[in-house]
Amino acid sequence: MKAVIQRVTEASVTIDGITVADIQKGLLVLIGIEDADTKEDSDWLTAKIANLRIFGDENEVMNLSLKDTNGDIIVVSQFTLHAQTKKGNRPSYIKASKPDVAIPLYEAFVKQMEMELGKPVQTGQFGADMKVRLLNDGPVTIVIDTKNKE
Repeated sequence: MKAVIQRVTEASVTIDGITVADIQKGLLVLIGIEDADTKEDSDWLTAKIANLRIFGDENEVMNLSLKDTNGDIIVVSQFTLHAQTKKGNRPSYIKASKPDVAIPLYEAFVKQMEMELGKPVQTGQFGADMKVRLLNDGPVTIVIDTKNKE
């Protein structure tokens, strides 16, 4: 699984002109799933994201996690995170999982994140044409790939 984690002061997801997710301070997380990903990858990644210390403490030092700040989160599926660009100019998405594999793992990720945080997680809609708005705070953007747990 690949995740792009963005610390935000606000973020929202709109589908067909209807806002389906809307948060203030927290994280916008884009998730890409490939066939080799497992429930263990999902569990590891949710714990990592929920406990990632990227929010400022009283001294404005990044010492606090999403859990510590009781911040909100939006999780959006994004198969393009697995784009392969080695050949030509048109990306290949061959490594990205098809919906029958990706949807159950995406849903497990969201459910596990809710358990980690102890509150509901807002989401986009898998496979929909979404308009994602965000105000990146910092900017702080972190990329994590479960295949590279260093």
